[in-house]
Amino acid sequence: MEFITLNNGIKMPIVGTGTNTYGKENNEYNGVLTNEIPELISALELGYRSIDAAISYRNEELVGSVLAENEVPREELFITTKVPANEEYISSKDATRAAIDNSLKNFQTDYLDLLLIHHPIEDKEQLKNTWEVFEEYYEAGKLKAIGVSNFGKSHVDEMKEFAKVKPAVNQIPVNLKEPNKELLAVLKEEGITPVAWGPMKAEAHQKEVLDEIGKAYNKSGTQVLLRYQIERGVVVIPKSHNRENQASNIDLFDFELSAEDVEKIDNL
Repeated sequence: MEFITLNNGIKMPIVGTGTNTYGKENNEYNGVLTNEIPELISALELGYRSIDAAISYRNEELVGSVLAENEVPREELFITTKVPANEEYISSKDATRAAIDNSLKNFQTDYLDLLLIHHPIEDKEQLKNTWEVFEEYYEAGKLKAIGVSNFGKSHVDEMKEFAKVKPAVNQIPVNLKEPNKELLAVLKEEGITPVAWGPMKAEAHQKEVLDEIGKAYNKSGTQVLLRYQIERGVVVIPKSHNRENQASNIDLFDFELSAEDVEKIDNL
């Protein structure tokens, strides 16, 4: 595994696994929760240590129980979860504290490695109050890093007015369908690490080019795209329910893309 150092000095694995459909019937986001989560068990067996969760995924407790029962030591895990931008969780500071406390309980841990605001909070006072609670738990050592998710440039700028602790990451869609180049440039300038959700999305004609590039490295087009992301400092959280694909998605550290191939992907 390779790591990226966040703006507060914390090291985050540059590849993790998403969990938004784990432990659900038919592997569907809105599927009924099952009591089994084999895809997370196989991910841990294959070497994934960064686990990306969220309150709105409804499966925190299930994910947490597997992490607690697994043989991987807590200090080797990097657990991320997210507080929804819903009234239930942000109507008051106490509501936000209750959400964080419940997540700590679900993961059976006394700290989380990263906590994010899941979506922009349009009410400025609520955003400020929510972030102040994040900072409170960060200062107490219960959160190792804090950040945001799906925030645009205007939202990031707005936080400068009151944030004592700069967001460590912004989790956004970054892929060939949604390159988000302007926002990536802003985050780089601000020293905020981009974390890509949906990092493997690509059109059919783009996949053909990736597959062709991959032949020279004996890698798949998907591996080429993930490698392209991490080489430019973008953390990726690919997700698969298939053990073989999980293994492939983390097998990225034995090759480097040539400048020519990077340019080809840039042009896609």
